[in-house]
Amino acid sequence: MADEASAERTPGFKVGEKKTLDEYQKLDQEDEALNRWKASLGLATGESISDPNDSRMCIIKSLALEVVGRSDITIDLSQPGALETLKAKPFTIKEGCQYQMKAVFVVQHQVLSGLKYVQVTKRKGIRVSKDQEMIGSYPPSTKDKPVYEKKFSIEEAPSGMLARGHYEAISRFMDDDDHTHLEFTWSFDITKDW
Repeated sequence: MADEASAERTPGFKVGEKKTLDEYQKLDQEDEALNRWKASLGLATGESISDPNDSRMCIIKSLALEVVGRSDITIDLSQPGALETLKAKPFTIKEGCQYQMKAVFVVQHQVLSGLKYVQVTKRKGIRVSKDQEMIGSYPPSTKDKPVYEKKFSIEEAPSGMLARGHYEAISRFMDDDDHTHLEFTWSFDITKDW
């Protein structure tokens, strides 16, 4: 049985061969267009700020829930106990409101290919949705670009008496190689008012 929080596959898509930063830098050095592409990704400079003592390739620094007209709710994931707090203290979302999630992250050691966010939402133990957001591919963070920020698509909270209530979610950040960089359980309540 497949893991319900795994990413959906695109038929016919095959993940490319993994290359080190050095291999990317040496790849077709005489190709001017490829050199411009590598420079746009920060691959030509070699100014990676990767921490040699931290083997993680992608570090999710924070998550935020942004709602127009309200203060952002930001969870600093570098703080001890942050993931446990996400599970124990539900977000409150007003029914029918439009909201957007934002992730701030660091990439280390090598190019991160096809980072995506997958979320399975349940209510009373029954799956009500599975969402997937492609975040993209990124080179290691540099002094010029120490963190990356990705705003997800704007969503609308369900509304109506039947939609109100408590929801549980499992969220996962994973890449094209099915490597999970962060997985956590959290909850939220959809209410009539804030």
